[in-house]
Amino acid sequence: MSTTPPRAEPRLPDPATLVPELGQVVGALFKATGNGSIPRTTISLVQLRAGQIVDNAYLTTMHTDNLRKAGVQQEHITAVASWQDSPDFTAAERAALALVEAVLTPNPHGERVPDQLYTEASAHYGDKALTTLATAIGQVCFFIPLALIGKPVPGVSPARQWRD
Repeated sequence: MSTTPPRAEPRLPDPATLVPELGQVVGALFKATGNGSIPRTTISLVQLRAGQIVDNAYLTTMHTDNLRKAGVQQEHITAVASWQDSPDFTAAERAALALVEAVLTPNPHGERVPDQLYTEASAHYGDKALTTLATAIGQVCFFIPLALIGKPVPGVSPARQWRD
């Protein structure tokens, strides 16, 4: 375990200032995931789980805050870390969480997303929703390197840490 104290500032300055094209990419990803085919809370649950998998406090704090603002109960948010044995999730949410876990976790016994998991997910989501879910996983995966390398301060909005 690291004994390094939390940072008061991110390691990298504002990524959007350094690479202005990021704004277009980010905007397109938010538009694509906001097409209404999957509930926004499901997307946030999936993205919270991704932040947990990569052990990033910035992402987990941000997605936890988003879920709270959306009115999701704290017990439901807390249960994401142990979703497999929690009664707090719908079958569709379980399928979405299983997909993000499969995509981001190596499977030493075969495919990361086996046919059985795809079949389970497709029982809850149509083709557009599955594509949107894959895009939502890709969206958080787009931000993971920026969060791990740039190390933004958890709990501080991008606007506050990079534009003040």
